[in-house]
Amino acid sequence: MNGVGWLAAIIIGGFAGWLAEKFMKSDMGLMMNIVLGIVGAVVLNAILGFLGLGTLGVGWIAYLITGFIGACLLIYAGRLLRK
Repeated sequence: MNGVGWLAAIIIGGFAGWLAEKFMKSDMGLMMNIVLGIVGAVVLNAILGFLGLGTLGVGWIAYLITGFIGACLLIYAGRLLRK
């Protein structure tokens, strides 16, 4: 969890998902924002690890950035699959 606890991961993940929702002009609810933020952070960390780049850092700011970018990627992938 990049140095954050479970409760912080939920709060930060929700904020990251909300930011991604606004940035990508998507319309989702609170639960989906939380899921997108947390899953997005996990997915982006896995992608970075696979590419040998490591993580973006440790702490809540790194988790927020990772969650935001990962959630944007998930929204984009979802849009591609719907077409």
